Amino acid sequence: MNEMLDTLLNHRSYRKYRPDPVEPEKLEQLLSAAQAMPSWVNGQQVTIISVQDPERRERIAALSGNQRHVAEAPVFLVFCMDFYRAKLASEMEGQPFESAKDVDALLVGAADAGIALAGAAMAAESLGLGIIPIGGIRRNTAEVIRLLELPEYVFPVAGLCIGYPDETLPKKPRLPLAAVYHEETYNRDQRGYIEAYNAEHRRYTAEAGQTVRDWSAVIAHFYALNPRYGDALLTLKQQGFGSEPEE
Repeated sequence: MNEMLDTLLNHRSYRKYRPDPVEPEKLEQLLSAAQAMPSWVNGQQVTIISVQDPERRERIAALSGNQRHVAEAPVFLVFCMDFYRAKLASEMEGQPFESAKDVDALLVGAADAGIALAGAAMAAESLGLGIIPIGGIRRNTAEVIRLLELPEYVFPVAGLCIGYPDETLPKKPRLPLAAVYHEETYNRDQRGYIEAYNAEHRRYTAEAGQTVRDWSAVIAHFYALNPRYGDALLTLKQQGFGSEPEE
């Protein structure tokens, strides 16, 4: 196994961090890795905002569902899908900018942001840092947009805590490969895989000192409580997505 695969296969999501700062050179390296990731038509539809000010991190932690690790990690990165530059490019070339009204723009932007986040996460772990992605950044996007002064056609997709871990965690098991890798066509016979994974999940939560629960129970509970996770339905329109182009 090579070093990159070893890093990938030994991923952990850390929620406790030492107060040690992240060295500027390491932050630059992982940001460069994120920027090196592929994007649709090389449009580079991603902007990454680094939040290191303690008061601003505290505010984002509260907006993200009171997640203390957001405030305690020395660096918090916000990955945004960004079509603001595409709009400027269109203006520079005298072309109309209409793509934002198409739902495909949301798929492109979210995918590009996710790919960039994965690159940053892999680079951070290879440098001895710990990370945890934060979807809670989408709970109160209107406030996040104001706090980060995001222009039109820019939207926060996910966050990433970065720092030196202050805890030791067992490796969290994943679903069987056969559950997520299908050959030629989709395999709908998933119940057996879920039942097998429930047993693995119970063992993991017991080892980690957590409440012992089935994975299916955790997922069912989350999606029952979250028919609408945040305010994105409104703020996406506010930022120019899904709206009709200007006359």
